[in-house]
Formats: sequence, structure tokens, C-alpha cells
Amino acid sequence: MPTNTQHTDILIIGAGLAGLSAASKLSKLDVEVTIVDKGRGVGGRLAGRRIGDASFDHGAQFMTTRDPRFVAQVQQWLSAGVAEEWYSSFPGQPNSHARYRGVPTMTAIAKHLAEGLNIQKETKALSVAIDRDNWLVELDNGRRINAKALLITSPVPQTLDLLASSDLKLTASNQARLERINYESCIAVMAILDQPSFIDPPGALAFDKGPIAWISDNLQKGVSVIPSVTIHGSGDFSHKHFGDKRDKIAQQLINAAKPYLGANVVDFEVHGWRYSKPVVVDPSPCMVASEATELPTLVLAGDAFAGPRVEGAVISGWAAADFLTSSFR
Repeated sequence: MPTNTQHTDILIIGAGLAGLSAASKLSKLDVEVTIVDKGRGVGGRLAGRRIGDASFDHGAQFMTTRDPRFVAQVQQWLSAGVAEEWYSSFPGQPNSHARYRGVPTMTAIAKHLAEGLNIQKETKALSVAIDRDNWLVELDNGRRINAKALLITSPVPQTLDLLASSDLKLTASNQARLERINYESCIAVMAILDQPSFIDPPGALAFDKGPIAWISDNLQKGVSVIPSVTIHGSGDFSHKHFGDKRDKIAQQLINAAKPYLGANVVDFEVHGWRYSKPVVVDPSPCMVASEATELPTLVLAGDAFAGPRVEGAVISGWAAADFLTSSFR
């Protein structure tokens, strides 16, 4: 094996919530776990950004809890000070599921999960191949990782591209399951305002129609120290305009948001989430993609398997970790 090859028991591709949750659970075992992620930070769509003195949550905006296991996990995050309750209802509406936010931003939750884990950031997996009974993964930095088991948590279209480029074959049924999964895209505008917005507490607006799906007041939310908002384009609008010039798209969304802001935008940035939210999901919490094949252990996880929420991503990661734990006993 070349000297530029690293050996690990389990390699996880993707440091979003599914990958981090799986690695956190697996780290309690006597196995070596390595994570690679093409991004500069961890968390995937749990994303925050700074523009001058303004701070933004520009990906996932909050978490809700349903599964008792995830309720307990969020309580741990509350105790650790990386999360707090944001709101449970809009004015004039009955209380619903409590919405929890990250402190100071949603990224804090991912960073908390990442503590003590072996994560190689700004590292993209280019191809995967079989090396005897193991996986051999080529990275864009010229290095390789040899792993006994592989967990892929990237958006399913990216996973399919990686497997196809590596000429790996899944069973026809698993291939069909993956190809059914579909995502909604989202254009996110992060805008600094010249004064506080007119948005009523708790600082959030959700829309069923039109070009905007969501507006969040980051000052009211406690994310930013100066007036700023996050504007999420609707799925239809984002899909239609995803390839357009970013400044042009942003101005359209800012103009549509003006009646709700009551303030002028003095600066803004734009981010496009191509795979923002799965709209067609697989009913299983994870997929053992190596099942009924001659492939080494291969598991797929993410919110496309357990539901398009923060909770779904975490539960999917746990399910993948449970399977991998049983395979290493």
C-alpha cells in the first residue's frame, strides 16, 4: 500500500449531522473512525455566516423534537449551552412543537458534536474502490484512505454520482430506492438592515405561496447583534432561478420581502442550497447498500432516510452507527 494511504476502521463521508451523530456514537467503541468533508466547517446545512458585525443562520433555522431519543439529545445540548428554545407558536396561534435554535448559531450544535472526532475538512472523496475486503477512497488532496467499512451521508444525488463514477453496482431494488429520492433547492439571502425589522416576535415568518418560503430576524432570534434577516426562497422559485446570477435573484427576494422588513438592506450575500430539503424520502432510517452484494460494508444515511428535519438526520446517523456497531462485534 502506498505511503500516502491512511488506514481506518470506518470512514464517514460527510460531516453533517448524520455523519457527526454516527461518529459520536461509534467513538464510544474500540474502533477508529475518520470523517472527511469537502467543506471548510462542519454541520452541512446547520450553517452560519458572518458579514461584518452581522451573524446569520442561513441553512436549517431550528429543530423540533418528536422521538424520545432525540428529546434526550436536545436536552443534553440545552445543558451544554449550545441550544435553547426559540419559540413554540406564532402570535395568535396555539402552541405547537417547541422550536430550538443553536447558540450562538445553529453551527454550534455541529461543533459540539464534532469535539474529539477525527475530521479532515476541505477534503473531497473523488472515487471509491474495493481493495480486497476493504474500501479504498481517493481524495482530492492526493491521499487515500483504506477502510473496513464506509458510511456515506452526502445528499443522495451526490452519493449516486460518486458510486457511478466508481463503477460500483448496488442491487436493483436499492438503486431504485435511491433514485426515487428527490430534493428541493433553496436560495438563501443574508441581508443587513439599516434598522430593526418590523417582523413581530419571535422574529420568523413562514409563507405558503409566492417567491419566499421563510424570513428570519437574526437580531430577534439572538443570532446577530445588529439588524439582519435571512430570506429563504421557495422551492419553486429557487428551482426556477438556481442558475441565474446570484445578485439578480437576491434582489428579487429582497424586493418581495420589503413589505415585511420596514427597513432598507445595506448589504447582502447569497448562498444556494442545491439539496436543501428532501421532498421524497426513503422510509428506512438508513440503507445497508452492501446487502446482497459482494461489496465491503457500505451504509448510506442522512435526512433523506429518516425525514427532512434535523431530528431525521440525527436518527439516521444513529441507525447507521447501530448497524456498523453490530458488524464490528
